[in-house]
Amino acid sequence: MSTYEPTETLDVKGLSCPMPVVKTRGAVDELESGEILQVVATDSGSMSDLKGWADATDGVAMLEQEEAEEDGDAVFRHFIQKE
Repeated sequence: MSTYEPTETLDVKGLSCPMPVVKTRGAVDELESGEILQVVATDSGSMSDLKGWADATDGVAMLEQEEAEEDGDAVFRHFIQKE
């Protein structure tokens, strides 16, 4: 479980590439500098897709990614900070 306290949570469960990245980009645009967005996804590809997007995007930092199981399903959490 992450130690980060997200400012906002974006639920993109059930969506596959490229939608988690598209929705995350829009949500990050709404944040103030220093705020943290938690993205909750069910697409395993979101681990590499969101990391790659964050690494390639100025003003964004991927703080942490984690995989957990909820109700028997894999859930991927991403903590992204707007810099």
